[in-house]
Amino acid sequence: MKELRRALSQPPRPGEALAGIEGPNLIEEALRARLGIETVFVSQDAERLLDGLALPQETEVLLVPRELLTSALTTEAPQPIAALVRQPDWIWRDLLEGFEGNADALIVVLAGLQDPGNVGTIVRSAEAFGATGIVSLPGTVSAWNPKAVRASAGSVFRVPLISASTDDCIQQLHESGVKLWTTAARDAKPAPSVNLTKPIAILIGNEGNGVSPELAAKADGALTIPCPGPVESLNAAVATSVLLYEAAQQRAAKGGTQ
Repeated sequence: MKELRRALSQPPRPGEALAGIEGPNLIEEALRARLGIETVFVSQDAERLLDGLALPQETEVLLVPRELLTSALTTEAPQPIAALVRQPDWIWRDLLEGFEGNADALIVVLAGLQDPGNVGTIVRSAEAFGATGIVSLPGTVSAWNPKAVRASAGSVFRVPLISASTDDCIQQLHESGVKLWTTAARDAKPAPSVNLTKPIAILIGNEGNGVSPELAAKADGALTIPCPGPVESLNAAVATSVLLYEAAQQRAAKGGTQ
């Protein structure tokens, strides 16, 4: 229980340790993603929540008092079941080549995002639009934060995601021939006018301050989303989703698919 409480209150960085997840739906998603389920915690009066979960024989199942379990959970009205899961062990090659090894890199680089809801939404959009992975730079909230995991609807279990220093990230991208595009509200190229079918990475900055000038200077170019309305900028998750959609459309057109 102490380990579950710690995993939920202080989510580990990708690949560091066991992560905590809550609710039967996310446990089902973790099983479908073939994550290792270390331990399942369920309230003594809610054993029915185990029905239909094809748990491996080696998974430990603990029945605990409802008050004890709910005190560890983070949702306001939690279903009294949770689990400790082993995170996928992703490496740079997974992001650069795609999970199936046959895709041009389409990477999202998160620099200083603080809202776990935004991070989770970005992970979900990354999977929806065929991104090959996500890099989390220092200062970004963990994608395994309970709120981020819920916002990702389980995509965090499947999308290759690693943590890296800024220097390591820039070096890996450049050595692999991946062009890094920063994002900006002005003085940037409209996304539809840029070729996004080649190996690229899209840099998304902090919700309030955007990408720092120092980090933007390391990019190969800058993208913007043309907005005909009187709005200066978009929410970080919305902007990322629009850019990933544009990249997916271009790649589908290039490949002759809908």
